[in-house]
Amino acid sequence: MHLLISKKIIIYLLLFCFLVSINNISLTNIGFPKIDKIEISGLNLDERKKIKSFINDGNFKNIFQLDKQYLKKKINSINNIEQFEIFKNYPSTLKIFIKETKILAHTKRNGLDYLIGSNGKLIQNDYSVSNLPFIFGDLDINEFLNFKSEIDQSNFNFEDITKLYYFKSKRWDIETYQGYLIRLSKNNVKNDLNLFIRLSDEDKFKDELVIDFRQKDQIILNDK
Repeated sequence: MHLLISKKIIIYLLLFCFLVSINNISLTNIGFPKIDKIEISGLNLDERKKIKSFINDGNFKNIFQLDKQYLKKKINSINNIEQFEIFKNYPSTLKIFIKETKILAHTKRNGLDYLIGSNGKLIQNDYSVSNLPFIFGDLDINEFLNFKSEIDQSNFNFEDITKLYYFKSKRWDIETYQGYLIRLSKNNVKNDLNLFIRLSDEDKFKDELVIDFRQKDQIILNDK
């Protein structure tokens, strides 16, 4: 009886191995379709080509083997991208939706021109941008983004700025298209700007083009 059971077990094991071998051969012969369509929205042609080259360089045989972490790292290396999403549209289409960063200002660093994005990155630039404020000084981008946030919380219009001056003390001066030079205090930017708006609306201060808030509890006015 025990011998009969043992023979049955051996037969079942042999049958199982045979079936597994057949299935492995079948799976090996199945070819998943390659990534044959890449749709990228939100970038210019050159940048779309760059992202496609990242995918090709990754040598992914099909959409199932796509390494999202690898691709995210590569896309993040493009400085004018704010955010993006990657979707696999099975069986063979890849869709990438991209939001470009908003350009806030421009500056120079080591003799080169750069744009400053709302994503906190510098974007190398080969042409001047006359409608954006130019920032002078050894710029700390995080300080600028914090400063921009304070301006946005005030009644002052950021688009009125033609030049910004950043100082090592983390203080800012603003020059406007209307000819005003605003010397801001270090810690009360929002209040200074709201007060400037009230002063500039009064006729008796129209000719006072320099407004200095640097002294505590004082405002110094002059005509440049």
